Amino acid sequence: MDEYLAPTGILDWEHPRVLDFAREAVGGAVDPVEKAVRLYRAVRDRIWYDPYSPFYLPEHYRASEVIRRGRSFCIPKAALLCALARSQGIPARIGFATVKNHLATRQLLDYLGSNVFVYHGYTALFLEGRWVKATPAFNRELCLRHGTDPLEFDGRSDSLLHPYNKDREKFMEYLAYHGEYADVPVQAIVEAWREAYGSQRIQGWIQELERGGESSGRLFEKEDVVS
Repeated sequence: MDEYLAPTGILDWEHPRVLDFAREAVGGAVDPVEKAVRLYRAVRDRIWYDPYSPFYLPEHYRASEVIRRGRSFCIPKAALLCALARSQGIPARIGFATVKNHLATRQLLDYLGSNVFVYHGYTALFLEGRWVKATPAFNRELCLRHGTDPLEFDGRSDSLLHPYNKDREKFMEYLAYHGEYADVPVQAIVEAWREAYGSQRIQGWIQELERGGESSGRLFEKEDVVS
């Protein structure tokens, strides 16, 4: 389990910012399952989901930087949860899947040119002798705006994205799994996106972020929800 507990350049759980975040989130909890649940909720709700966050360099996924920004997309949020868990002695790794999003914003669908999200990220935590999956991507406010309850995690069963929203409309559908890793494979992610969305589109995203000082200027939580 050593590789799933070790700090890395991305999962920098020894950074004071990460340790402080973990300490505040865990509070007085001692049981690993309760710690994991509290960490999950803190990442889910304190780090707002932002699909327009920077994505093309390792530092964009670094746990301490995700905390500093206060917003990011699914992979950096999963990486942060992984780092936080390791800081508490809980083995953790990063998992990836391709998902189909049936409920998004008009602007995001235009941005991607697709409703398929390649390399969606989740966290796998080793608790009570087995691996369980947790997905801290969507914060509570965003879920309610999109007509679905926030995804919960009890530390004992897999917590993946809702298949339906409150109106029983399709919300998320898992199409393929891409494995689980001890660290974030940034280059593989970016290359997969180039293949899925096109190199020209990806380069446009990068240029937009660089012009904005790593900010796209877009606010996902203000965009037009479509079903």
